Amino acid sequence: MNKGELDIDLPNAKLAYTIIQSLLEANEALSDLLVAAAHALDEDVTKALTMTSEWERYMESKRNMENTKLQIEKFTENLKALESGSNDSL
Repeated sequence: MNKGELDIDLPNAKLAYTIIQSLLEANEALSDLLVAAAHALDEDVTKALTMTSEWERYMESKRNMENTKLQIEKFTENLKALESGSNDSL
């Protein structure tokens, strides 16, 4: 196996991709909900919320998600290559 290739079979790679997509969709839905909730709060409550450790952890996770998106793009490329290689051998 060459460096950079996935050490996973196609069915498991597809399963991993499905799981990742589900988690990303749940994360996006939660972010949308937080935005909607923030609009419903008054300014003082919003300021108090953004001063909490929970808010800091949320913001850190949002920053980390940017790197995760790049990793998922690479995973998707590898999955497509794995699929293509699987189809070539048929």
